Amino acid sequence: MSKKIHFKLIFTILLPALFLCCNKKEFLDEKPDSDFVIPTTLNDCRRLLDNERVMSETPVLGELSADDYYMPYNFWMNLNTREKNAYIWEKNIYQGETGIGDWDKPYEQVFYANVVRETLLKIEGPDRNKPEWSELYGATFFIRAYAFHNLLQVFSPVYDPALSEQENALGIPLRLEQDINPKSVRATVKESYDQIINDLHAALYYLPVGIPYQLNRPSKPAAYALMARVYLSKREFDSALYYADKSLELHSYLLNYDDPVPPVFDDNPEVLYQSRLLSTTSVLKAFVVPDCIVDSNLYRSYDTNDLRRSLYFTSTPNPKPGYYGGIFLFSGLATDEVYLIKAESLAETGNFTEGINVLNHLLQYRYRSGTFTPKTASNKEAALTQILTERRKELVFRGLRWTDLRRLNKDGRNITLKRMLDKEYILPPNHPNYVLPIPPDVPVFFKENLREEIP
Repeated sequence: MSKKIHFKLIFTILLPALFLCCNKKEFLDEKPDSDFVIPTTLNDCRRLLDNERVMSETPVLGELSADDYYMPYNFWMNLNTREKNAYIWEKNIYQGETGIGDWDKPYEQVFYANVVRETLLKIEGPDRNKPEWSELYGATFFIRAYAFHNLLQVFSPVYDPALSEQENALGIPLRLEQDINPKSVRATVKESYDQIINDLHAALYYLPVGIPYQLNRPSKPAAYALMARVYLSKREFDSALYYADKSLELHSYLLNYDDPVPPVFDDNPEVLYQSRLLSTTSVLKAFVVPDCIVDSNLYRSYDTNDLRRSLYFTSTPNPKPGYYGGIFLFSGLATDEVYLIKAESLAETGNFTEGINVLNHLLQYRYRSGTFTPKTASNKEAALTQILTERRKELVFRGLRWTDLRRLNKDGRNITLKRMLDKEYILPPNHPNYVLPIPPDVPVFFKENLREEIP
């Protein structure tokens, strides 16, 4: 993982009070009271995009709203407003709380990417022809697409080709320039997805084929993997399969969890792109929050010879550090996810036998040597049931479960979520509360909260 560079700056996303000014040296030297400054050189651009404090964080409210864990009542009562209310799918989860990182961080990433892209277009001479220029330019499109897609999974409805062009199928504001003064207007869901896909096509033209040593820097395998994730969230399985294959053609490495030397998840070679769930969360951190308890049915679903059981969880059970390392939970892109996208897409497009074969290829690396019995399926639905079960077990606490619940319920899986606290809370399939409201301090047109009170 690259060295963390902390830029001390005054930044309020999407507010016209942010000024682009003054002293480049102060900005790059991390003065505590410096304002944001536009970079001018390739090195400036690199340092800005390598700022992991900003660029590596992804929304956590969706994962907090999902079903892979539970919290005791006393712990839940002492959470901050947004996390407490997200857990029970409240209509108004913020209750006036502002500065919501789930919205602010992705738009800060978009802002940085737009600034760097516009800076790179102004660079002339020999630097314009350097491979680093192309790599940085491609990275700006990848970062913006990654941020937009993460926002869509929390703040917008599930993609539906029959509804997504309608004005009431609201997506997200698409900030495509560094100027933050124009009023934000929400695009439709379709327009939002179209922009993400266009950005990824642009990124693929410029990004390097090899995965950088510093995993917070994007590459072609990562961009293909993100494209596969995007198409999966749209439930367009032919395209998801195509891009999963393209990613695996360039990088298909899988860790063997039964190696004599246990896998080291920090900087591991499965990772295509490194990011983490929002570090400010009070709940979803490995080890340090013992009151975040893994769902018992999920925990029991791991076979005793399945090494993921001991590598992913403590015996309590609580989450262990994931592919990010340390206490933060991984939300990036890795080859195991790409294999699972390929397996599901094969099954959905009629080749369920090959889908099971792809699943077995992954699972053989997860079991104690000599104990894995390959899965079999006699039809598409049986294959999908096994693939989706293993997807949940493999990708637990990676920020993907909320997206999966949304899309799977759209396809008729009818997954109902329940919480037991002072009373029972229930979130039915396809409920409006699968879309979180935009924070109250964000000046944006069409910000209506469509959520309902949970009875």
